[in-house]
Amino acid sequence: MPKERLISLDVFRGLTILLMTIVNNPGSWATVYPPLLHSEWNGCTPTDLVFPFFIFIMGVAVSFAMPTKIYNKETFNKIMVRSLRMFCLGVFFNFFSKIQLFGLEGIPLLIGKLAITAAAGYALMGNFNSKTKTYLAVFLFVLYLFLAYSGIEAYQNVRLPGVLQRIGIVYFIITLLYLKSTKNIQFLVAILLLLGYWGLLTLVPAPGFEITNLEKGTNLAAWVDTFLLKGHMWEVTKTWDPEGVLSTIPSIVTGIIGLLVGQLLNSSLLKIEIAKKMVISGVTLISLGLLWNIISPINKVLWSSSYVLYTAGLASLSLAILYYCIDIVNYKKGTKLFLIWGVNPMIVFFLSEIIPQAMGMITFPNPKIINEQTNLLDYLYSAGIQPFFNNPMNASLVFALIYAGLWTLLLGYLFKNKIFIKV
Repeated sequence: MPKERLISLDVFRGLTILLMTIVNNPGSWATVYPPLLHSEWNGCTPTDLVFPFFIFIMGVAVSFAMPTKIYNKETFNKIMVRSLRMFCLGVFFNFFSKIQLFGLEGIPLLIGKLAITAAAGYALMGNFNSKTKTYLAVFLFVLYLFLAYSGIEAYQNVRLPGVLQRIGIVYFIITLLYLKSTKNIQFLVAILLLLGYWGLLTLVPAPGFEITNLEKGTNLAAWVDTFLLKGHMWEVTKTWDPEGVLSTIPSIVTGIIGLLVGQLLNSSLLKIEIAKKMVISGVTLISLGLLWNIISPINKVLWSSSYVLYTAGLASLSLAILYYCIDIVNYKKGTKLFLIWGVNPMIVFFLSEIIPQAMGMITFPNPKIINEQTNLLDYLYSAGIQPFFNNPMNASLVFALIYAGLWTLLLGYLFKNKIFIKV
């Protein structure tokens, strides 16, 4: 039986998803406050915390979803299918803009894309029996691969990695590790993966380079991406991917640290002792991450070992504070907003990426500029938000906050009616 939900964990997830929505949807990418952007390369902004926090939270949640370790064929299938569904949802984001239908263009094409989106979303988030879930997930996974490598021009450069894809992979690995090993083994695996990854990046030069380096496009992780994902990487770089193959290894450790914290929260210790241990763990991890940063910089794209420790430490410390306030002191004032975001993360992950793309496809003549086209997303910002602000960064931020506010209304409705959408 799943253990009773940990409210502080839902609130922490809600905070993370809300921040993700805000940083991903500015009015204009040209005018964004620096903390709401990713670090250009080395370093860590608040935006760089979103992804590792979500993986950490997922690790914590595993032990709450399965407090009794039961591993059998049925359990394995459920884990595999859930992982595959997350992976396929993530890949769909990348396919959405590429979809072609019988030569359609403009609004008719958009309607077709949205119909396919509804079908894919229902197939991957609908509540079917186990066999149907398996067939649908496998079918879509095979279909994506076929389209990507079929030679069809529209899909020959579609990106395959992504945020949900990495989350699905990490979920699969850490859940099996949780069910098949002890906490000591999990701890040892985390250490070996961190050291092994650090050793690969700093001791093994990418083919074609005489010495190792940790710079953009010339490190070993970039070479692996080019070798395995050629033509199917992030379009901005084309030679490496921020959610690439090799950097997935250390992200597993982020999940394992969450897994260990989750087991601590599920232990028989007094709540106040658990909170103390989480604070000590968080401070220790942050300190180790900063020390490691001296010789191996904190870097989100590489998901460097120092980045793993630093961000997992901040996540542990943040959760400890929320756990103390909400689950020990029972102070819940002001948390409902984040709670309604935290219990329905998948619908936000899926549609918050699709809606801006769809709005960007609705084009029409710009009423302000003769002989120039604009799209609905840009027009709503330039005509409805930007004129009211002297500082363009404030305008850009307000647009993101309004977008998040609209999502809050939808999530509030779902929460009120006890509708929880899961993969």
